[in-house]
Amino acid sequence: MDLRFNYEPKPGYTKVLFPGGELLDYIEFGIIKLSQGEQYSENTEDNEVVLVILKGKCVISTNTIKWGPIGGRKDVFSGKAYAAYIPRQNRYDITATTDLEVAVCKGRTDFIGEPVVITPDKVKVRHVGNRVWTRNVYDIVDERTPAGCLLVGETINPPGNWSSFPPHKHDIENPPEETKLEEVYFFKIQPEEGFGMQRLYTAPDSKDEGFDEALVLKNNTVTVMPKGYHPVCAAPGYSVYYLWILAGKNRKLIPKEDPQHSWIGKK
Repeated sequence: MDLRFNYEPKPGYTKVLFPGGELLDYIEFGIIKLSQGEQYSENTEDNEVVLVILKGKCVISTNTIKWGPIGGRKDVFSGKAYAAYIPRQNRYDITATTDLEVAVCKGRTDFIGEPVVITPDKVKVRHVGNRVWTRNVYDIVDERTPAGCLLVGETINPPGNWSSFPPHKHDIENPPEETKLEEVYFFKIQPEEGFGMQRLYTAPDSKDEGFDEALVLKNNTVTVMPKGYHPVCAAPGYSVYYLWILAGKNRKLIPKEDPQHSWIGKK
């Protein structure tokens, strides 16, 4: 089972992952890369779409509204994001006012919503963890934004630190203890020649007890978490960023910690 993919930058929209098979039922993920003055347009069809501006500025317009120019980060390590939520059965147009990179997060849904722009002041910042598992989590599209299936945000690991730790999972629909959500991570490394690691595994007593994978994370790596726990670590000297996209029928994140390691979070 391939769980790691690479995004190779090229002009226009590059589709990296899409629903189908054993990995994803909801999420499509890709990147729009434009030079100043270029445009990209698309119909959302049966997907809701979250556009996260990774770097640069653009004007975004839909059937009913126009925003911009919005954006301005020189890279994902330089401040909070601008983003836009585009509902299903809509059209959006992006015009780059500078060189531009935008993450496209799609989720299949029946929900009919309204277009929303998320400005940096609307991004909720959480300082999570302790000691070598501290990190900053940025909630961009969460339960405050009416949507059908998507939750989207960013996490930045300082050099040498861990995140998604203590390890947690969300692969069983069992509220209020846990909800089932598939997830995709898109990574950036600073400096770019660095790396990180991710472990994906299930508990020893689960029916998937043989599922235990270690993935090397490089700049522009994409990983899929169809099941199990999924902690991430950054190599010393290198910061690791990842955009996270969650989707499921029950749009509520209730993770379950690995009981073997949950004591760490209580110290």
